[in-house]
Amino acid sequence: MAEAIFIQYLANLQATLNQGDAREESFYEHIKTLLLQYAEITNKKKPDITILPKATEAGNPDFRVWDGKNHITGYIEAKAPSVLHLDQIETSDQLKRYLKVFPNLILTNFYEFRLYQHGLLICSALIGRASNAITLHKTPPLEQAEQFSYLLERYFAFSLPAIDNPKSLAKELAKRTRFLRDEIIAIELAEEERQGKKVLLGFYDSFKRLLINKLTHEQFADLYAQTLTYGIFAARTKSEGDFNRELIYKYIPNTLGVLKSIFKFISYDEPPKALEVLIDDIAEILCVTDIKKILHVYYKEGKGSDPIIHFYETFLSEYDPTLREKRGVYYTPEPVVRYIVKSIHSILKSHFSLKDGLADSAVTLLDPAAGTLTFPAEAIKLAVHEYTGKYGSGSIKQMIKHHIIPHFYALELMMAPYTVGHLKISYLLDELGYQMAEDERFKLYLSNTLEKDLPAQIETPFTHEITEECLLANKVKQDEPVLVILGNPPYSVNSENTNEWTEQLLKQDLDGATSYYKVDGMPLGEANSKMLQDDYVKFIRFAQWKIQKAGKGIVGMVTNHSYIGKIEAQQVNVVLSPGSGTQNNTIIIKNTKNGSTGSVPIAGTISTNNEMRGYIRYLIDRFNELAAKGDRKGRVFKPAVIYSNINKEFGSKWDYISESRFPDLVDYLQKKISGTEMGRKLRQKSGDMFHSFEEHLKIMR
Repeated sequence: MAEAIFIQYLANLQATLNQGDAREESFYEHIKTLLLQYAEITNKKKPDITILPKATEAGNPDFRVWDGKNHITGYIEAKAPSVLHLDQIETSDQLKRYLKVFPNLILTNFYEFRLYQHGLLICSALIGRASNAITLHKTPPLEQAEQFSYLLERYFAFSLPAIDNPKSLAKELAKRTRFLRDEIIAIELAEEERQGKKVLLGFYDSFKRLLINKLTHEQFADLYAQTLTYGIFAARTKSEGDFNRELIYKYIPNTLGVLKSIFKFISYDEPPKALEVLIDDIAEILCVTDIKKILHVYYKEGKGSDPIIHFYETFLSEYDPTLREKRGVYYTPEPVVRYIVKSIHSILKSHFSLKDGLADSAVTLLDPAAGTLTFPAEAIKLAVHEYTGKYGSGSIKQMIKHHIIPHFYALELMMAPYTVGHLKISYLLDELGYQMAEDERFKLYLSNTLEKDLPAQIETPFTHEITEECLLANKVKQDEPVLVILGNPPYSVNSENTNEWTEQLLKQDLDGATSYYKVDGMPLGEANSKMLQDDYVKFIRFAQWKIQKAGKGIVGMVTNHSYIGKIEAQQVNVVLSPGSGTQNNTIIIKNTKNGSTGSVPIAGTISTNNEMRGYIRYLIDRFNELAAKGDRKGRVFKPAVIYSNINKEFGSKWDYISESRFPDLVDYLQKKISGTEMGRKLRQKSGDMFHSFEEHLKIMR
């Protein structure tokens, strides 16, 4: 029976070919009919076969085969029958991109079919000779019918395997997000600009005019792609059972107007078809994933108590390895965060007579460069711990409702960490036994701290939602008195945040806060003022101004080492000195690259444990010793590489790693040593590759 529909398919192709002016698209309906007929005669559920519009060689493949709701069978990329040799197409950049992203793909010229699964060629079938059909104008005889039936069976039987570990999920999401950014959003923006349309360009205009004045198309494509992926991820963490594109909107909290508007467009409006298709694909990946199990893996591996952020870090390292370093602002090592938050908690008690520290209802807190809310989350945990220890857990929900929710603020400019931050706090409050009501939200606002939020009157998609967010943020920036300002602001000497507001903030005496551009009443001079334009200095100045307006307060921020070492930044210290009305207690907890400043070891890290620190130094030296003796095949050995490898693996310098992760670091280094050429030789000879920790301690004594 299958042979009959294959023969009819070849006849239909020939009829179209004989018309003489047929383009590739002229043959699409024939392949669609073939697949529908094959599914029917083999008793398969009727598939939904979507022909995807494509103006360029970018975007999605030509066909999507799916059930119309949740399950995507696969994709088909077609070339005209005149493309007689698919070998050339197989090695093209276009197909390589498709094979990385789409795990079940057929490549065809309508006569030859090649099936690829997870990037590998599984089987192929040549059912007729395209060259004969074109030159002889006659339907070619059917060939390899059995092989073709087998190929179609393999294609229709495909389903995504369940993903059960964070690394695999991060890889699957990252490659689709890259494709979304480069092959769909970027291309769509260029097409809309050429055609004068305003679909995605409308969203771009809203972001550019209301949030990021110097936003480029490329930056927007990255921002929007990450926001979509992590927004879908956030929605999936809240769903049970079925999950698809239309359900995403349902699981975004109503109080998050900006995100809600973006996903209303994705779920219910008419997004570009290529965008819609890839969102369906990402939704299916997450549908077959046990998200709670994925996040729980981080607890079992001892990577701290922040699975949302650790997964985001894993995702970033897969999505764009350079982005993780460029945007290190998003993540600060947990020991550093804990140190700063505990210090603030202690100072509130000792210097401000607030016996409950961060749990005291008089405390208001703001992170003006919040990233993924690492600092506010730690402050919430410490406040709850303090409150529970003193008053028990009976009224903890009331404390969160009447203190944490109304008094803890955060501002973040970039959509992806903004999305992650809301997800993180939602998870944290759930863990603490507090379920936010429909009309509640954590006061993290999408806003640029270093811009005055005075929204322009423009009409673009979700203008209302961003305007509302800007107005709420502006109230926090301008009016709300804040007692504690903390965080890890970005460092950028070539700041893009130069505007009338930042110039006024830095150069004028404001509400009792002395200008940074004066020393003892005299102008600083242009030669000494460059570093004062660094973003982190502007954030410190904003914090000082807010505290000065409130009359008292604490600033706890991670800063660039230039805060201590440069003459311009020393001016900041002068302005923040007791003589100016602001007490400046600076605690350095990080070494500078040039070693010119001292440091205080961070409590709870390897740096504070002499025995652990000594053993790790020994293992690093041992690795470098054995690695240097191996056959480098002409390459220069670089001893410093091991340090950067540790940093990438553990997200921190080796001596800033928590003591609780000492066994993990030891295991990592011992495996590295065993993997060297000399290590393998020593193992074969039963020689000692390294001392154990216990042996090392005996030797050192």
